[in-house]
Amino acid sequence: MNATNDNTAPRGLRGWWLTPPRTGLARWIAPWEYRHLRGWAAMRIASGIVFAGLGVYVISATWGSPWAIFGAYLLAAGLANLPFAAWELNIARSASAA
Repeated sequence: MNATNDNTAPRGLRGWWLTPPRTGLARWIAPWEYRHLRGWAAMRIASGIVFAGLGVYVISATWGSPWAIFGAYLLAAGLANLPFAAWELNIARSASAA
């Protein structure tokens, strides 16, 4: 374990990328994001609320014009962030219990 040539540090980019012990779909999350899952999930929740609110505002203010499509994209981006943040929080919760 503590031998002189026992270097268990990851080598290169691929070794660094694989360092956090993750399983399944959690491997899709970048390592720098995986190390701070709760913070990134909070950021996603906040941005999801902001984007969804802006989307609703833009749709209601520009109904009938092409800008309503932009509002729909904002709304979709905001609503897509929320389940992803819930998934990240679920991973963080299960990782801390193990």
